[in-house]
Amino acid sequence: MQKVINVLAIASFAVSGAVVGASVYAYLKLPTLIEEAKKKAIEEVTGALPGMIESAMPSMPGSTGDVLNVKPSVPGL
Repeated sequence: MQKVINVLAIASFAVSGAVVGASVYAYLKLPTLIEEAKKKAIEEVTGALPGMIESAMPSMPGSTGDVLNVKPSVPGL
């Protein structure tokens, strides 16, 4: 029975060590992971932006109408 408990204790220590090791690794790699995520997001937005602008812009008219004859509404002018 003591051997089983010792094996479980060693396994628990190994799992705890793995969790701590993975946490330290993730903490140390966090700035790099954030920069990579920013770069990917910027690339996605940069790629999609021209199409979004083109679809949002109305087409320019080929010709315009005549000049409107508008009189000022301010008295004395």
